[in-house]
Amino acid sequence: MIRTLPRADGAREYLDQPVSPADREATLADIHRLNVWFRGYRLTERAIDRLTARLPGNETLWVIDVGGGRGHLARRLVGRARRRGRRLRAIVVDRVVDGSASPDGAVTVVKADATALPFRPQTAHVVTTSLTLHHLEPSAAVQCLREMRAAARLGVVVNDLLRTRLVLALVWLATRVVTRHRFARHDGPLSVRRAYSPSELRTLAAAAGLAPPVIRRHPWWGRLVAVL
Repeated sequence: MIRTLPRADGAREYLDQPVSPADREATLADIHRLNVWFRGYRLTERAIDRLTARLPGNETLWVIDVGGGRGHLARRLVGRARRRGRRLRAIVVDRVVDGSASPDGAVTVVKADATALPFRPQTAHVVTTSLTLHHLEPSAAVQCLREMRAAARLGVVVNDLLRTRLVLALVWLATRVVTRHRFARHDGPLSVRRAYSPSELRTLAAAAGLAPPVIRRHPWWGRLVAVL
């Protein structure tokens, strides 16, 4: 039986506070490295594939990435789609804009809060967020889910950490071995303790007026992927 840790309500990570551009850049680079090494991006890609499997191959796929930071996932999605002969457009949303749009227009960057997305209903096929929801306290997380689902035609993908003792130990070790900045070493384990459990995610979804999410656990990668 997997035992869930108590949630660290109200705790603040370094990236929840104003930090220097250099510190933010270094920390986001560490997060990108962890996503590559521990399949974070791949798990989101697979969930998007399942949601969009029935779309015609010649239809442009639109994806909004909420809390997308430097746009690493967005650019990866665009490149992956091109290799498959598909056209994809990605919109990166972050409250601190430090990413850049692609010259060909495939990636657009928008400065906005996760709880107030500036999009019309069903703007994109899929709206995704990775390692972002745990930064929000419950009321804000409910609003974020509601906003994301309104902007999505097919569904929402939430990729976050599993809040278990095993994952806490794995993330503590990974941030000591893989990361380079002290913020990542501090924020990584705290992110595990702030993540929402499957039952808590279901409660948040219900409070947002959404159907129960389909949740997949990936303990050895330390991840939970919910599709709403």
